[in-house]
Amino acid sequence: MWQIRKPKDEVSPEEVVERTEEDRRLKTTGDAGAFAQPDLHTDLKVELHQQLLGLINLSALENMSHQQIEEEVGDIVLEELDKQRHALNHAERRKLVDDVLDELLGLGPLEPLLKDNTITDILVNGHDSVFVERYGVLEPSPARFKDEKHLIRIIQKIVSAVGRRVDESSPMVDARLADGSRVNAVVPPLALDGALLSIRKFAKVPISLARLIEIGSVPAQVAEVLKAIVAARLNVLISGGTGSGKTTMLNAMSAFIDNRERIVTIEDSAELQLQQSHVARLETRPANIEGKGEIVQRDLVKNSLRMRPDRIIVGEVRAGEAFDMLQAMNTGHDGSMTTVHANTPRDALSRVEQMIGMSGIDVPARSARAQIASAMHVVVQVGRLSDGRRKLLSLSELSGMEGEVITMQEIFRFRQTGVGPDGIVQGRFEATGIRPRFLEQVMAHGVTLSPDLFRPDRNFDA
Repeated sequence: MWQIRKPKDEVSPEEVVERTEEDRRLKTTGDAGAFAQPDLHTDLKVELHQQLLGLINLSALENMSHQQIEEEVGDIVLEELDKQRHALNHAERRKLVDDVLDELLGLGPLEPLLKDNTITDILVNGHDSVFVERYGVLEPSPARFKDEKHLIRIIQKIVSAVGRRVDESSPMVDARLADGSRVNAVVPPLALDGALLSIRKFAKVPISLARLIEIGSVPAQVAEVLKAIVAARLNVLISGGTGSGKTTMLNAMSAFIDNRERIVTIEDSAELQLQQSHVARLETRPANIEGKGEIVQRDLVKNSLRMRPDRIIVGEVRAGEAFDMLQAMNTGHDGSMTTVHANTPRDALSRVEQMIGMSGIDVPARSARAQIASAMHVVVQVGRLSDGRRKLLSLSELSGMEGEVITMQEIFRFRQTGVGPDGIVQGRFEATGIRPRFLEQVMAHGVTLSPDLFRPDRNFDA
């Protein structure tokens, strides 16, 4: 049995007393914030957690299984509760032990929210205000932190796990959880009313194109075309607003990349969940406390060209790396994919053009557009409807240049026809009647698409 409890001579009574006195002071002065919340034992949980840090031999935890830790720590918590003579029934004690374990081993009040598969976003606006998104709708959560120090401690625990930091000198940070969920945190002095924490949860099992068909995000007929686009090694730009499902679509489409190809992924914060066996994952690095050592996406895109990639996937282009990405697409790395923030396919091309200007290289506007028209083959526009559902809104093909303008033709689109009495958006997917030019390339790669898919009278279920 591992010695989890510290020997008595290693425990610092002064340290424990200091913590508990601080907790009592916060209770009496009201500095700890709002306590009249559904969880009546927030103070007790945090107090027990602080006491455990003094009582437990933390180094022993590294050599123990999660079940062993639960049993050992659970016994210690129950002993401490008996000493303090708190009037709790059995269910309350069991719940308290679970919550203290969450504090010790997990992320405290966030743990139940992270375990709830119906929640897709967790938004913390200060220690006493937590919202979650379920099925596309925001709703308040009863979860609370004891005070700002408690919230900051949890944020530090998240970001330190991926080698990042957040403090007054660096008050904004992007990070990720162990399961790939995206995390953004902003702390004072930038956050005026307390630290802000945003978590975009990722599904434990990546959402496939089949699942997107099942929930109505993509019609089965359009999904056939998306599969063919990936198989034919066409370069794809996925466009959409914040929270519209760009990364989900990128993950779903990437599943059809041949397992024999070498894929290099480049991200600010690793989120992609590719299922192939030959994937080289790269992630940017922020500057250290001295302001040195920063590695940006553009550096990684340049380096990836020396890694013999068959395809390059950039999680999202935001600046000058767009220029290097286009260069890669134009020099033999067909089938590459990336995403961009934009509201329409035409806006997406304009944003990429602006990003080329951020590269520091003086590229004439016409030359930049010609590069875009040559490198990009397909723009997939996704969006989030007013009812919270995410859908593919448009599939467009770039067909070249006419004078100074990139020519683009829409192949499929989602047409909204109204909103039902229950607030659900009504509409249908339809083909525009245009036969895409990439069909020849698709057929050359051994993929056959029925011409009926592109008939102008074809409507698909929304």
